[in-house]
Order: sequence, then C-alpha cells, then structure tokens
Amino acid sequence: MAKNIPINERIIFALDVDSKDEAERWLDRLGDRVNFYKVGLQLFLAGGFPVIEMILARNHKAMVDLKFFDIPETVGLAVRELKSRGATFITVHGNDPILRAAVQERNGSKILAVTVLTSFDESDMRAMGLTQSIEELVYHRAKKAIDLGCDGVISSALEVSRVRDGLGDKFLIVTPGIRPGTNDVIKDDDQKRIASANLAIKNGADYVVVGRPIRNAKDPVAVVKAMQEEITAAL
Repeated sequence: MAKNIPINERIIFALDVDSKDEAERWLDRLGDRVNFYKVGLQLFLAGGFPVIEMILARNHKAMVDLKFFDIPETVGLAVRELKSRGATFITVHGNDPILRAAVQERNGSKILAVTVLTSFDESDMRAMGLTQSIEELVYHRAKKAIDLGCDGVISSALEVSRVRDGLGDKFLIVTPGIRPGTNDVIKDDDQKRIASANLAIKNGADYVVVGRPIRNAKDPVAVVKAMQEEITAAL
C-alpha cells in the first residue's frame, strides 16, 4: 500500500546543531524544500521546547529523537510531555513495558521503536555477546514493537526488506544512515549500516533521516533535490 506522503516530508533533516539560532538558519536555508525536521539530544539540550515550537510555527513537522529508555512510568510521562508540544514522531528504545507505556500516552503523536542503531555492525553484536544476526534482531524487535501498538520502527535500509516482507505495510519505517547516491562506506563515518535514499525507499522505507550529507554540502539544497529525485525514482 503506497502511503500518501508528500515528497518534501520524505526526507527528515537532522538538525544536529548546537543552538536554536543555528537550527533556525537551516529552516531559512531549506525553506519549503524540506517540511520535516529531527530534533535530537544535542539540539534539545541546547534549545529545549522552543526549538520544537519554532519548527511547528513554520508549519513544519518535528521528529523528537530522544530515544527514551527508562522505567515505563518515566517514559510514559516523558511521552505525555512531548505529545502536548506537537511532536509528530517520538522515538523510544526499550523492552515491552517501556514501549507499551509510550503507546498508551501517544494521543496523536506516533511512537517509533528503535531496533538496532545504524552505528552497530555484526562485530558489535558479537562483542555484546549476541549470536543472532543484525537482520534477525531488527526483525524480532520490529515485530514486537508493532504487536505492542507502536506506529513504526527505526531501521537501517539493509533490514527494511525483511521487515516489510514479514510484517506488511501497515506501519511506518524511518531509515537513518542515508548517504547520497552510494551504498559504499564513507571514510571516518560512524554510521556502519548505510545506504542511498533510493535503496532505502525501494526496500520499503517511508522516510529517510539525513543530516551530515546535507549539512556539510557546499550546496545543501542541491543535495536535497538530488535525494528527492532518488526517492521519486524509487517510488
């Protein structure tokens, strides 16, 4: 089932900057080309709720990516605070009771369960004493999250096909670790499981989260346009 998502919302730009003023400059720079922004730990700690309010005041959407992981009651209360602030997506990282508590408090916001961080690879799995593959773990966690009522999951492009094929299309998949026009590892990149926007969408992702490839570009708008063309081709 094709989801009716506008092309200017398919890319969620990661506002990984250190101030509200810098975030606002990025909103000015990208204009109507991007309509969805991610606020992570760095910016939220630097600017707090006024950053989210600024994004919403411009009629953009906000993904609040704080990856809540705490006792269920605390996570539920945190989600309650964010939902009243107009967050479209809220990320949660945890076991069944944690996810269940977040789902119970969402009331309009969408809860996205983190599966496995894109900075992890198979060697990290072994170092943690885990014997299953990343693909198996992502699938297991995604199935559990959807069964518990989460609206979607965070998954790298490399596992999206397995998740879609096994669990269907009635939930959202948001994919970080996106690099422009390449599926090759970039030198000194801390993201290990990366892919192009084209591959992510083709594999079944609904949204892609992009930060540094746009932020570090000489012409950020040109990079956004190129990625949106990749996404359109995949659709």
